[in-house]
Order: sequence, then C-alpha cells, then structure tokens
Amino acid sequence: MIFKSTAVAAFLLIGQANAFIPPTSSSRRTTASSIQLNSFADALNEVTKSLTYNIPASSSSIESILSDISKDGIHLSTPTELQSAIDSLPSLLTTPEGIFQAAAIALFTSGSLFLSWLNSPDDYSQTPYEPGPNTYDPKAAEEFYAKRPFMVLKRILRLASLTAVFNTGLLFDWLILGKLLRDEEYTALRRNEPQRAKEALVLCQQLGPTFIKLGQALSIRTDLLPEIYALELRALQDAVPPFDSTEAREVLKRELGVRDLNRLFETLSEEPVASASIGQVYRGTLRDSQKDVAVKVQRPGILGEIALDLYVLRLLTPIQTKLQNAVNRQKTTQEDIDTAVSLVDEWGRGFVAETDYRLEARNTVQFEEAMRMRKLDAVCAPAVVEDLVRDKVLVTEWVEGTRLDRDASDDVPRLCGVAINAYLTMLLDTGVLHCDPHPGNLLRTTDGKLCILDWGMTLAVPNDLQYALLEFIAHINTEDYDSIPQDFINLGFSPADVSLERLQSSGITEGLSFAFRQLSQGGGPAKIQERVKEEFKERYGSELSDAELRDAARADMLERMEAQLASEGVDVKGVTNVMEEMSRRNRELFALPPYVLYVARAFSTLEGIGLSIDENYAIVQECYPYLSGRLFTDRSPRAKAALRAMLGLSESEMYSEGLAAVKEGVGAAPRNSLSPKKLLEMTDNFASYTAATATVDRDGAGRTAAAQEFAKLLLDKEGSTLQDILVEELAKFGDATTRSLLRQAFVESAVAKTIASSLRAPKYAVEQSEQLAALLPAEVKKAIIDQPALLPQLVEELLHATSEDERILTTADELREVIGARLDNASLRSALAQNLSDGASIIPSTPDITPALRQIVSDTETRDFVLELLPGVSTLGRKVGAGLFRRAAYRAMNSPVLPEDARKQLSDVNNRLADVIESRNS
Repeated sequence: MIFKSTAVAAFLLIGQANAFIPPTSSSRRTTASSIQLNSFADALNEVTKSLTYNIPASSSSIESILSDISKDGIHLSTPTELQSAIDSLPSLLTTPEGIFQAAAIALFTSGSLFLSWLNSPDDYSQTPYEPGPNTYDPKAAEEFYAKRPFMVLKRILRLASLTAVFNTGLLFDWLILGKLLRDEEYTALRRNEPQRAKEALVLCQQLGPTFIKLGQALSIRTDLLPEIYALELRALQDAVPPFDSTEAREVLKRELGVRDLNRLFETLSEEPVASASIGQVYRGTLRDSQKDVAVKVQRPGILGEIALDLYVLRLLTPIQTKLQNAVNRQKTTQEDIDTAVSLVDEWGRGFVAETDYRLEARNTVQFEEAMRMRKLDAVCAPAVVEDLVRDKVLVTEWVEGTRLDRDASDDVPRLCGVAINAYLTMLLDTGVLHCDPHPGNLLRTTDGKLCILDWGMTLAVPNDLQYALLEFIAHINTEDYDSIPQDFINLGFSPADVSLERLQSSGITEGLSFAFRQLSQGGGPAKIQERVKEEFKERYGSELSDAELRDAARADMLERMEAQLASEGVDVKGVTNVMEEMSRRNRELFALPPYVLYVARAFSTLEGIGLSIDENYAIVQECYPYLSGRLFTDRSPRAKAALRAMLGLSESEMYSEGLAAVKEGVGAAPRNSLSPKKLLEMTDNFASYTAATATVDRDGAGRTAAAQEFAKLLLDKEGSTLQDILVEELAKFGDATTRSLLRQAFVESAVAKTIASSLRAPKYAVEQSEQLAALLPAEVKKAIIDQPALLPQLVEELLHATSEDERILTTADELREVIGARLDNASLRSALAQNLSDGASIIPSTPDITPALRQIVSDTETRDFVLELLPGVSTLGRKVGAGLFRRAAYRAMNSPVLPEDARKQLSDVNNRLADVIESRNS
C-alpha cells in the first residue's frame, strides 16, 4: 500500500518536474537492448513509460483517477528497460543542466515520499497497556514509544500539518493584530473567536477519536478555554466516519468465536446505525431469544491510537503551558507543568477505560441494579446480554426511544427531573458517576422512562466526599454562606495548603450568594442576564446605556478587587494589572476536581433541555427533592446534622447531646427551633421526588408510592432520621404544652391565684404583727407559715415559661397555620395534587395532605401497606413517651429551685422510666 501511494505521487510529481526542465535540441531513440539518453529528462521519461496503469474513461477527477490507480495497482512492464535507464542516470550528472534537473526531481520526489509516509496508516496492533479503568500507565508508554521514535515523529508532524492553518490564524490575531499593533484589548482576537471556535470543532473531528474525546472533555472546562470555544465543542457527539463493515464483521466473528454470524444473529444490519470514536453499533436480532439487540463493535486499533495521542499530548503539554503563560505574561513554574500533565493523565485514564467493553458491561448492570434497589423505576440502562460480552464486543437489548432533547412529549420536564435525581443518586449515593452525559446518551423510551446509555466512562466518588456534598447543598439551601468556605475545603475545591481564614477573607460567600440567588430564580443564562442588567440599573443608574453599565460594573469590580488585595496586605499601586493579579490568586485558592466538571456537564445538558420547554426552568430547584429524600432516610451522623441544619435545628443542639448533658448533670438550653415552613417544603420535595422517580404511571401510582414511603418514614419500627426529629419535637411540644396547661391551672387561673393568696396571707399577717410573730416559735412559724407561703412561688418557678417553651409553642402555631391554609385552599390542592400524580417537578411542588390521606383510605395496596406498619404506631407512641420522660429529666436537671440531690434523683427516675419504655421497642 505504501509503495502504491509513493509510486502514484512520484509519477504525478515527475510530470510536474518536466515542466521546469528546458527542452533539449535533439533526442535519440531508445531500444530495449541499448538505451541512449541525451538528457536527464529523457531518462525520467523512460522511467515513466515503464510504469503502466489503466485509467477508465469514466474517471472525471484526480481523486477518482487515484482511486482507480490504487485499485488496479501499478506494475513494471519492462524491468530490463527500467534497469537500463537507471544505470544510465549517473552519466547525466556531469553537466550543470543535469544537476539542476536532478535536484528539481529529487526535491519533488522526496516531498512525495515524505507525504506518502506521513499519510500512510500506522500499525496499532501493539499497545503499551491493556484496556481498563486502572491500566493507563505513562511510564509504560514512555518505554514503549522510546523504541518507536519514527511512529511518534510521524504523529507529531501529522498533527502539525493539520493544525498549522488554525495555529497561524490564532498567532496572527494575537501577535500581529494584537501585540504589534498595541491593541491591549485584543479586539481582533475576540472578534474572530466565533469563527475560530467553529474551526476548532472541525479540527477536532479531523484529528481523530482521541481529540474528539478531548474536545468533549474540554467543552466543560471554561476555566481552561474561552466560553465560546467550550460551547462550540459541546456539539461534538462522537460523530466520526464508520470503519468498514466487513472489518467489523471479522472482529465479531473473532471475538464471538464463530465462523458464521448467522449462528448467533437472525438479522444484523449491513451498515452501522451509529458510529462513535471508540466503536460503532449495529442492530440485530438474536437467533435463540428473538430479542432485538444493539451490537457494539470496537474500532480496530483504537487503544493504540489513543495511547499514541496521549503520549504525544504529554510531550507537548509542557510547551503549550509555557506558551500559554508567556501569552498571559506569567512565569511558568514546575507546578504549572505538573498540573497540566496531570490533567492529561486524568483524561487518559478515562479514555483508556472506555476501551474496556467488559467494564462498560459491568457498569451498565450495576447502575441498573442500583436504581432498582433504590426504587428509581423511572430510570434505566440497556439490559446487557452477558453471554455475548467480549473485549471488543458488547451486546445489549435494543432500546426503543428518542433523544431527550429532541422528544416532543409533554413529560420531558419530568424526565429532566428524573435525570437530575439519577445523577444526584450516582454522585451522593452509589458513588459511581456516569461521565458522558451528552444529549445523545439520554433517551426517552416509548414507555416513558429515561434510559442512560454509554457506561464506558465512569468516576468513583468517595463516601466522605458524598457527605461533604450533602452538607454543601444543605448550606446553599438554607443560605448558610458562612459555612461555605469550610465546605470548599471538604470538597477539595481548594488546595490543601489554603487556610480556612484565607478562604473566608476571599469574598467567596458574597459571590456564591449572588450566583445561587440568580440560579434559584431559573430561566438560564438569558434570564440571569436580564436580572443582572436590572440590578446594575438599580445600582448604577437606569439612564445609563448598556456600554455605560458595563463600564460602571467593571469600575466597581476593579474597586472591589483593589480593596480585596489591600485587605490581604498587597500594595495595590505596585500591581500593574489588578484583574490578572486576582485571577492568579483565584487559581491559587480554587481548583475544581474532575467530578464537579462531569456533574456540571450533565446539569448543563439537562438545563438546556428544560429551558427549551419552560423558559423559567430552574435546575437548582430540581435538586432539592432528591436532597429531601436522601436526608429523610439517611441515618448517618453527617446526614442527620445536615437535615437538622436545614430544619433550623443547629447541630450542637441535637436531642441526643442534650440527653447526654442531662445524664451528666449539665444543663443546656437550646437556642433554635424547628422551621414549619422548611419542614413542609422538604416533605413536599420528598413526595415529589418519590412520585417522579418511582414510576411512569400517571394514574395515581406516583402518589401511591409517595404515600407509602412517607408512611414508612413515620411508622417504620426501625425508625428514620425524620422520625427521630419528629419524636424529639413532639416530646418538646408535649412538655411545653403540659407545662403551659399546668401553669394556667396552678398559676394563672382565678382559683390558683385565690389559693396562692390564702397561702401567703398568714405570713403577711405575721409580718404585720410583732406580737403574733413573738408568740410563735421559729420552728412552728417556718413549718405552718413560711413554707406554705413559698409554695405558690415554687410552683410558679417550676412552671415558668422559658424562651424555649415560647419558641416551641410558636412553632406549633405556625405549623397549624400552614397546614390550615393548605386545607382551605381547594384550588391549589387540586392543581398540585394533579402535578404530584404526574410525577412532574416543573415547579416547586406543594401537595395537600387531604388527597394523600384519602388515597391511603381508598387505595387497597396503600391501605394494606399501612396496615402492615400499624405495629409501628405503638412503637412510635412508646418513643414519644420515652421522649417525654427524657424531657422531664432534662427539666429536672435544669431546675433553678430544686436542690441538687432532688434534681439528680428526679432525673435518674425519669431516665430509668424512659429506658424501660424504649426497651419494649427492641
């Protein structure tokens, strides 16, 4: 093949060379036995005559001619003539004309040979490492390609030839039109960015599979690329030309161990139905089961091609980093280079893992099992035909459906919510995150489910990181921005050497509060831009033009940056470019880990789909139903603390800690109380989450599932985090209510006041009469006069309404008002109950309690489920009773009027009674 290409190129170039050679004054005829040549051109003509080929008359272009030549081949018709011609060539180099002609031909011929070598196919049959999630090994690649320098050189030159025009254009925009013309704003560079971004998209497709994957990875890295480039690269959907189906069938036969594919497949499409960078998919029908299947065949040599490109990228990355820093007028450190190379390695691990089809099969099966285990029946993955999984072949059941972003069904917003719940479940629960969430991998099935495709690339999320994310989302939801800097450290958003104090002083909380306030209002970038513009008008003046508003905002931002730098002890006057200095400091403070980028990519995709249907779609609001469901059911200490924080109960005031303080004789007075509004909001979100993800049935099945799960939360004998909090709050409410009733009966009522006056009257009379006081012995006076008179005061102090009691009773009143308002609003009840039935989560769900209760009574399945949980009612009652005794022990230990011994005795008695009651639950 190489010889054919070289021969064709040489043949064409010889013809071109003759155009530069002056004609000779005379010529001599040649014979087969003795060839007489009077010029170097004649010799070359003889060579060309000896190369015969057939060009069909129908050939209409150079491309078709070359194609026909390649097919028919080029052969030597007269080897003797050719040998004679070659033997005679040295004699022609004795004249200047001959030397000139030889140089010209040598130049063209060497160029032809070079291009033929550069464009010739490579042998990727050998690779430095095997496919797999942990097999990527840069050191092994170095040893492997050190023995193949020409292979590496060839790829570098090939990349250089393809990118030359693009790089020259960028250099011209930056250096000539920017630097040399002293355009500090780089107007030309920015003006040409849209066109350059489109060129970059085409270039990625030309450079091959590795760079298509790289472009997809960079499409979410606006910290590395200008946003306009990142947005353009998001159009990459692995759309690469398919390889030959004959070759694909040979791979299938070899991997499946059959000579005839008809033994396994009754039908198999002639051409692929989809082609990606790693492989291509055929549609077929299994002969045994008659199931329609998708047959995924890996592109031959793909791992070798990826391995070579990754090695080349590691070689070029230090150069690219130095150039980039030089453009930005920054000094390049070894840490900069190491960071850039580690990013290439991170991509490399993912790309190499995608070539392991057995891993992809395991990931697919595990995701499906995880969703079923968590009762997320509205989301699925293709069923794997495990008997037909091989290293380079993956067979799954065919999924009938359409891309989520192209489907016109009215339940697409619900499926966007399902997708968000699924990704949050992966991120915060299963710990295995799908890393390729572009629209082509999200299907709406014909039965209304969400199917997630392509599980070749996943990312493991550690358990500690999951809870750190839960805490972060909880703090965002409750607008507890003071806790965000610590969250950033826990999440790895900041390097290990960055202190909490430095983060707190960086102004991060202000920026985050603004960002999440905007995101929570929905509408995507367009609406956010409108709202920001209105805020700018209010801040800087409504009469300003758009350009003036931008200038005012920029000046304000510079002023804030200067103030920030000054607060950190930086001499602002000595900083030539404040923005560049802040950018450098931000790079030191913040570094987004890979999992955040993949989640951001998924959410960006889903937000785009949601906004195409509802212009006010708010993806941040879509996260809260999952958060409620997770926190209501997760009994880990960190999840409990996050739930308590969201409900307005600080972590330091958890009832268990208060109980521990009681047992040790230490009093603790809570400062916060339950937020009824937040409790009902989270209850609504839990119902919405359960209904949306549990089923696709729109005839009430979602509401039934929600009722069942909520009943289980409240009545399950094993308990739940929500049940624990409600028991604690009920105990507090029961205690506060009892004390309030007792106070009304024994302190505030007319009868109590009369009795108190009667008890105090003798003491008052004695104090008014010195004679009467002298007649009574001191012991008698203390027993029958003084102590009875102190009894009303003692009762009043024991039943005194504390600030905690007032908060608890106020909370109960608020809860009653909120529930009452829902019960009275029939239209809202009807509309939102239907919303919950649909399982949609387009708007924040606010279902009424009455339909749920009615459903429990009318639905046989739900009623039977609740009857099974009835034993939990008595368990719940005993928990509340034990809580009341614990509360009484807490009151006794904190009593200001009881003697210490009495406090301890009362506390011990109440704790023992609580222990007895709780022991019956075990």
